[in-house]
Amino acid sequence: MEDPTPQATRSPAVTLAPLSWGAPLRWLAAGWRDFRRAPLIGLFYGGCFVVMGWALLTVFEHAPAYTLALSAGFLLMGPFLCLGLYRTSQRLERGEKPDFGDSLLAFDTRTSQLAIFGFVLLVLEMLWGRATLVVFAVSFDGMPDFKGSLLALLEPENLPFIVAWAAVGAVFAGLIYAISVVSIPMILHRQTDAITAGLTSLRLVLTQTAVMLWWGALIAVLVTVAMLPWFAGLLVVGPVLGHASWHAYRAAVAD
Repeated sequence: MEDPTPQATRSPAVTLAPLSWGAPLRWLAAGWRDFRRAPLIGLFYGGCFVVMGWALLTVFEHAPAYTLALSAGFLLMGPFLCLGLYRTSQRLERGEKPDFGDSLLAFDTRTSQLAIFGFVLLVLEMLWGRATLVVFAVSFDGMPDFKGSLLALLEPENLPFIVAWAAVGAVFAGLIYAISVVSIPMILHRQTDAITAGLTSLRLVLTQTAVMLWWGALIAVLVTVAMLPWFAGLLVVGPVLGHASWHAYRAAVAD
């Protein structure tokens, strides 16, 4: 497949653009516009997010100790599933007509670097899962079932467990977010390696922390609200956030 990446964006120098507090809202607006311009493509990927949500609920019912770790799967699979949405936004940005088949094969031109980055995220997810199991193991006599997990969250004497559980999740989720917030669209768009992309994303979060935390909070709130009606909201929220993430990358990483 022909690489659609413009030659002009293949410079090894990576310059970060300053971001304002209103930037995340503009990214969401641009993501909504892209979704409306290619709704069928967006609904396909949104349906994939819904199925992932159902899988998460099934795991919580049968093996609640693994739920937080599987939640990392959203952080792991989400950006890669959004590759097709990134490619769609890229085509729309260049005035081209997006193609569903092209979106499915968006990874084809950058397979090796995406695989390397995916391996890094997989290792982090495995560490997250192990840390979560340790928290459960030291907090309970055996792993609680679905009902036991719900009761554990409601009992005041389990506050140390809740704090430790949330802290572990926050650390790993924050790390994954920091190295991946613009990495995958950057790998797709530029001829860059996975390490450079991950470090660029981390540098963006460390140098413009307030705006990127605001963007992360928006993502978390929208995803949480979309998950409430049996994950049905992800049918639209998922692709809109995917398109918006492309625009976040384009705004934050200057050519």
